Amino acid sequence: MAKQHNIRKKITWEAPAGGRFVALSSFVQAAEDEGWTDAEIQFVMDEVVEADDDAAGLAVLADYTAR
Repeated sequence: MAKQHNIRKKITWEAPAGGRFVALSSFVQAAEDEGWTDAEIQFVMDEVVEADDDAAGLAVLADYTAR
């Protein structure tokens, strides 16, 4: 069963080349710049770290990205 997201916010950013941890670092900076709380950022970080692989972690980040 897929984990449910409980943050409905989206950020505007572009994922850099590399794996989920490279992208996560960039995402965190963008989220901080857009005023996300530490708890919101930590929630996303936990989801990315707990993902099965890079593709799943990047998919998590994509869910929080404004299109």
